[in-house]
Amino acid sequence: MIRKYIRMALAVAVFGTAVWQFTDGEIGNGIFLILLSGIPLLFHFRNERILLALWYVRKQDFEKASQQLAAIGHPEKTLIKGQLAYYYFLQGLMTSQTNLSKSETWMKKALATGLRLKQDRALAKMQLAAMAMTKRKKKEAQALLTEAKKLDDKGVLADQLKMLKQQLSRI
Repeated sequence: MIRKYIRMALAVAVFGTAVWQFTDGEIGNGIFLILLSGIPLLFHFRNERILLALWYVRKQDFEKASQQLAAIGHPEKTLIKGQLAYYYFLQGLMTSQTNLSKSETWMKKALATGLRLKQDRALAKMQLAAMAMTKRKKKEAQALLTEAKKLDDKGVLADQLKMLKQQLSRI
């Protein structure tokens, strides 16, 4: 929590130094410092641990991704709403390998908190549909698959959605 305030204070201090450099006639230094002051602001809105965890998930290194998520202390207090949604989403992806009921809880929290990208919402709904299928809840799974298909406007999850629909017809 205190790190957020340190970052913001650092950004303000660097921006103040940039203004001072502009008034002294050092235009190049001022421009560089303004760009430099944007880095703490970027990490205020994009938590570096979540970015690293997303990167490790893309590389299929779930152990390191879990370590990055575990390093975030008190996520409800330290993360802003958008970051918190992706924290829940990543936790759901991590636990989907071992504990489906806990993964379902994480995914529902992620959707309720508000995932930004349509593809992420589609993936979360597809995961929830797969979990509903394992519990033999055919209507719920069908509704979730339909919603996931609507959200997947680029067709990235088309193959997985087809496979789940075929499995759903067997239930």
